[in-house]
Amino acid sequence: MKMVADTNTFLAVALDEPEKDWLIQVTDGHDLVAPAVLPYEIGNALSSLVRRKVMKESQLAAAWDAAAAVPVELAGVDARASMLLAGHFRIYAYDAYFLQCSLESKAPLLTLDGGMKRVAKELDITLVE
Repeated sequence: MKMVADTNTFLAVALDEPEKDWLIQVTDGHDLVAPAVLPYEIGNALSSLVRRKVMKESQLAAAWDAAAAVPVELAGVDARASMLLAGHFRIYAYDAYFLQCSLESKAPLLTLDGGMKRVAKELDITLVE
């Protein structure tokens, strides 16, 4: 089964967050898909952690490599439809890309973001919980 994985799930695994074991368990045997913007969003999140002094610059490469090691299909999504979702729900475009990816692929969404879960439920997107 395919499932759309949000950026925060890749980061949680790469940064050895408490959810890591659960995420590995629920994704085992499944094919992950994400919008093609995923690598850029991971890079932005990691650089933000360094900028805010949550992570050291010397840790960037290892964190990037760990996130990049997770097999995922990068998919194009309808950017216009994503922007309409973002506007309607007053959410970030990046979140809308993942929701749109889930709608287009008819795949459940795996996210750790409570706000995205709320919107997914309003859109009748199945959540991996």
